Amino acid sequence: MATYLYRLGRFAFRRRRLVVLIWLGLLAAGVTGAVTLSGPTAAGFSIPGTESQRAADLLHDRFPQSGADSASARIVFQAPPGQKLAGNPQVRQTLDRLAKAPQVAHVLDPFAAKAISPDGRTGYAQVTYTVRAAEITPEAKDAVDAAIAPAKASGLTVEYGGEALQPSGAQHLTEVIGIGVAAVVLLITFGSLVAAGLPLLSAMIGVGIGVTAISALSGFVDIGSGTSILAMMIGLAVSIDYALFIMMRYRHELGTGLEAEEATGRAVGTAGSAVVFAGLTVVIALAGLFVVDIPFLTQMGLAAAFTVVIAVGIALTLLPALLGFAGPRVFSGRLGRLVTARRTGRATGTGAAGVAAVAGAAGAAGQADGTVPERVTAGRRWVRFVTKRPLAVLLVTVIGLGIVAIPATDLELGLPNDSTAAPDSTQRKAYDLLTEGFGPGFNGPLIVVVDAGNTPSPPNAASATAAAIRALPDVKLVSPPRFNPAGNTALLTVIPDSGPSTTQTSDLVKSIRALPKHDGAEIAVTGATAISIDVSDKLAGALVPYLSLIVGLAFLLLMLVFRSLLVPLKATLGFLFSVAATFGALVAVFQWGWLADLFGITGQTGPVISMLPIFLIGVVFGLAMDYQIFLVTRMREEHVHGAEPQAAVVDGFAHGARVVTAAAVIMTAVFSGFILSDQALIREMGFGLALAVLIDAFVVRMTLVPAVMALLGRRAWYLPRWLDRLLPRVDVEGDSLRTRQPSVPREPELVSGGRDDGH
Repeated sequence: MATYLYRLGRFAFRRRRLVVLIWLGLLAAGVTGAVTLSGPTAAGFSIPGTESQRAADLLHDRFPQSGADSASARIVFQAPPGQKLAGNPQVRQTLDRLAKAPQVAHVLDPFAAKAISPDGRTGYAQVTYTVRAAEITPEAKDAVDAAIAPAKASGLTVEYGGEALQPSGAQHLTEVIGIGVAAVVLLITFGSLVAAGLPLLSAMIGVGIGVTAISALSGFVDIGSGTSILAMMIGLAVSIDYALFIMMRYRHELGTGLEAEEATGRAVGTAGSAVVFAGLTVVIALAGLFVVDIPFLTQMGLAAAFTVVIAVGIALTLLPALLGFAGPRVFSGRLGRLVTARRTGRATGTGAAGVAAVAGAAGAAGQADGTVPERVTAGRRWVRFVTKRPLAVLLVTVIGLGIVAIPATDLELGLPNDSTAAPDSTQRKAYDLLTEGFGPGFNGPLIVVVDAGNTPSPPNAASATAAAIRALPDVKLVSPPRFNPAGNTALLTVIPDSGPSTTQTSDLVKSIRALPKHDGAEIAVTGATAISIDVSDKLAGALVPYLSLIVGLAFLLLMLVFRSLLVPLKATLGFLFSVAATFGALVAVFQWGWLADLFGITGQTGPVISMLPIFLIGVVFGLAMDYQIFLVTRMREEHVHGAEPQAAVVDGFAHGARVVTAAAVIMTAVFSGFILSDQALIREMGFGLALAVLIDAFVVRMTLVPAVMALLGRRAWYLPRWLDRLLPRVDVEGDSLRTRQPSVPREPELVSGGRDDGH
C-alpha cells in the first residue's frame, strides 16, 4: 500500500493544478446541487418493527383527516391570579389572528375543545399547519409572535410550544469556534501561517463537498434536521486531523534533506497509510449503524461516513497538491533554513559538512551527520515516566476511569421535549404552564389506537378498552373513543398522572400493551413515552450485533496494520474504558446537573437522548482507533526497524505524541463548539465526543497504551506464524520506500521551492 500511496502523493504534487481543479469542480457541483435541488429537512423519524410505529402508521392510514403529517403547535394562555380566561376578549381575538396567519390550516378553540384547566386560569389552543414542521417559513413563525403580542400587552401570559414553532438552531458560531481553535493549534504546531492554513483550507473544501452533497440529496429523500450538522462536525474534525498527520510526516521528511516532491510522496506513503486505515475504522463504525434498523440513525451514520471518505481523499490528493503550490518553504523559521541548507549542501556536493556549516550559520545545532539533534520533548519525558512504572500507571488510570464511569449505572434514556428547553424560552414556559394547569402528565399524552375492524361491535370493543385503561394505576384521564370515518378504528387519548419521563408513565405504557384483547381488538400505543421505550428496546437489542460487527471488522483491520493479536485487543479494551467514562460524565452533567452552569444547561437536565449512546459508541470507536493507529504505527515502525521493545515504545511515542496531542486538541475544540447548539441531540453529542476524545487521546492512548506496551514487551507483537502467512502485508511502515533513492532536485527548485507548472 505504501508504494501506491507514494505514487499517488507524487502524482498529486506534480499534477497539482489538475487535482485542485477536480476538487474545486466537485465543490462547485455540490454548491449548485444544494442551491437548486435541496429540499426541507425532516423533523420526525420512524422506528420500523415497533408497536409505536405500528400505531403511528394506523393513525396515518385510518385517520387521514387528523393531519398526521402536518405540524402542530400549542398556544398557551394564562389569566392573571384571581382571574379566569372565560370572558376575556383577547383570547378570541388572538385565535382570529392566528387563523389568518400564513400556512395555518385551522385553530382549535380552547373553550369548544374543553381545553381549560380546572381553575379556569389556563387554557391552550391547538394550531394545525398545512405543512410539515421543516417547511414552516420564518414569516409564519413571526406571524404567531405578532398574533399573541396584543394579548400579552393586555396582561395575559401567552406562550407557545410544539414541533411547529421550535427555534431554528443555527450553528454559525460553532464552526467559527472550532476552526479558530484549530488555527491557533496548527499555528503553534507548525510555526507558519501557510502551513497552518493548508489543513484548514483542505478541510473546509472537503466538508463543503460533503455537506452540500447531503443538502442536494435532501431534494430526493427525507434527510433529518441534524444529519448535516453531525456530518459537518465529524467531517471537519477528521479532515483537519488527517491533514495534520500527513503534514507532520512531510515536515519530518523535509528535515531529512529530501526535496519537496519526494518528501510529499513519502509522507503520503507512510502517514497516508495510517490515514487510510484510520478512516476505514471510522467508516466501519458509522456505516455499521444500519444494523440498528432505525432509518434516522442509519442516515446520520452514512452521511457522516461519506464526509470521512471525502476527508481521506482530500488528505491523500488535495493536500499534496497544495503542498506542491506552497513548496518546501511552507514551514518557516529555523527548520526551513535547515532544510534549505541540507538541500543546498547535497546539491553542491558539500555533503553533511556543508549542511552542518550552513545550519550552524543559521543558528541550528546540526550534528556531524546532518541529522537534527534529538530534543527531550515533553512527550518523551512523559513516556519515559510511564514506562518506568507501567503497573502503577495502569492501576491508577483504570481506577480513575472507573470512578468517572460510576454515574453511568444511573443512565436514563428518553426523547427530547420542551422540558429541557432553555428556562427563558417560550417553549419551556408553555410546557411549565401546561404542567401547572393540567398536571405533569398532560405534556406526555399516550395515544392508543384500537383496531376493532374484526370485532362484532367496534364501539363496544373501544369502550371496554377505555374502561380497562381507566382502571390502571397512574391514569388521570381517558378521552371518549373517537372513530375514523369507516367506524372500524378508535382513537383514545390517555393522560397519565406522572410526567413523560417518569418510571410510572413507562410502567403505564407496558400495562396498556399487556391488556387482554376485547373481542379480538388490537391495541397499539404511541406517544413520546411509548416511542422512547421502543427506541430503547430496539437499541438494546441491536447493541450486541452492532458491537460485534464494528469491533470484529476493526479487529481484523488492526491485525493487518499491526500484525499482532494483543495490540488490537488492547485497543478495543481501551475504547471500552473511554466509552464508560464518557457515559458517566454525560449522566453527571446532562442528567444529574453537575456543572450545569458551566455548560449553560441550568434547568435543562433530563434523561440522555435515547439514540445518543449507540451513535456515540460508533463515533468514539472510530476516533479511538484513529489515535491508536496514529500513535502505535510509529511504535510498530521503530520495532520493525530493529529497536528494542522499550525503546520502540519511547521513540514511537515521542514521534507520534505531538501530532496526537495537536489532533486531539483540534478535534475537542471542533466538538466543543457544538455544545452551544439549541438542539439537544447535537448539544449532548458535542459534549460526549469532545470529552471522549480528551479521555481517549490523553488518558487511554497516551497513558494506558504505553504502560501496557511496556508491560507486554515483545509479546505485544506476537502473531502466530500461520496467521502471519495468511494475512496480506499492507506495509504501513513504508519499508518498500526505504530502498528508494531520493531524487536530487534541480537547481531552480532550490530557489522557488518546487516547479509550479502543474507537471
